[in-house]
Amino acid sequence: MRMGLFNRFKKILIVEDDAHLRHAVVDKLKSSGYRVMEAEDGNSGLNMAIKERPDLILLDLMLPKMDGLSLLSELRRDDWGKDVPVIVITILNATDERRAKAKELNVVEYIDKSKYQLDEIIQKVKKAL
Repeated sequence: MRMGLFNRFKKILIVEDDAHLRHAVVDKLKSSGYRVMEAEDGNSGLNMAIKERPDLILLDLMLPKMDGLSLLSELRRDDWGKDVPVIVITILNATDERRAKAKELNVVEYIDKSKYQLDEIIQKVKKAL
């Protein structure tokens, strides 16, 4: 209970176009006590991040309207956005050049979308915060 009280002050933004995954993660984060915002494309995700300034962002790399790397590059140009922790949720393999670029942009952690488990996501969120 004590951790849940602490979590309610932490805002998390999830930017993910897969509605099933996004809703599952949102539900799990909310039940763990976090305040959660969601976006289904890169443009709305970037706008929401800059406006709301979440404590952590969960970001898919393959998004409509603006891909995750473009979002991350724009975010890192912002005074606030240069330091916000970002966890990438991706299906891309470790050798993919987009994943290497994300690492250059100070991604905290990667979660393999093809093998994700909700408890793993929560553990990585707690670690990053």
